[in-house]
Amino acid sequence: MFDKLFGKLQGQKDEMKERLAKETLEAEVEDGAIRVKVNGNREILDISIDQEKVDLSDTEQLEDFLIIAINQALELATELEASEAQKMINDMIPPGLGGLFGMKDA
Repeated sequence: MFDKLFGKLQGQKDEMKERLAKETLEAEVEDGAIRVKVNGNREILDISIDQEKVDLSDTEQLEDFLIIAINQALELATELEASEAQKMINDMIPPGLGGLFGMKDA
């Protein structure tokens, strides 16, 4: 019985990971000076730098902007992943029983 349940859980987890890989999220700093794109699996897909908005000779500023943009993008991906995981859990709990586990029925 538990093998079947864990197999189903693993399958749903794999499906969620595939869905998250297809989701693209973007964060930017300083009005688009730096943009970072990630997918829902928290993989960085692209980093773009607008050379008209960033002084490339100021490496400290560039590094700070990169850190901020990357962290913002990863936070968006983490929030998306948490939302998808909550949906997956809600789908597994029979209707009406979510309250037993402190969860709200969807």
